Amino acid sequence: MRDRLTYRGLLAHGGQDTILLHTIKGEAGYKIVNFNVMPNHPFNHDQESVIKIYKTSQETKDAVVDFSDNKLLGVGIYKQLDEVTLAASTLVTFFDNEIVNQDIYVTCHDFVGSTRALNYYIELERIKLSEHDAMVTTLKSIRNG
Repeated sequence: MRDRLTYRGLLAHGGQDTILLHTIKGEAGYKIVNFNVMPNHPFNHDQESVIKIYKTSQETKDAVVDFSDNKLLGVGIYKQLDEVTLAASTLVTFFDNEIVNQDIYVTCHDFVGSTRALNYYIELERIKLSEHDAMVTTLKSIRNG
C-alpha cells in the first residue's frame, strides 16, 4: 500500500494543529514528501513566521530550530517586510526519510505582529508496515515522547 494523503490548515501565532495518523496496530507508516507554507494575507503585512512539524505535542510554540531534535520532522519559514523593498521569502525543510505511525503536530510562531497566520500544506506518503516495522516505529515514537 503506497498512496498520498494531503493535509492543510491555517495557524496563528502560538497555535498547534494535530494531524491524526495513528491506528490501533500502527501498521500504516507515513513520511513527508511535500511541505509548503504561505501567509493568509500575502503582501499586506510585515510577517516573520516559523511553522514546524513535530512527532509529539509541544507545550511551547517557539521559533527555535534545532535539527538535532529527534522530534522535529520539518520546518517552514516565511518572511516579508513591507517597509523595505524586500521580496517575500519562504524556506522549507523536511526530513523525508523519517517514517512515523503516530499523530504529528504542527506549530506556528510569528515574530512581528503576534496575530499573523500562516497556511501550511503537507503531503504524506502512506507506507504499509510489517508487524515488526510497526512495532519498531511505535517504540521509537514512545521513546521520543
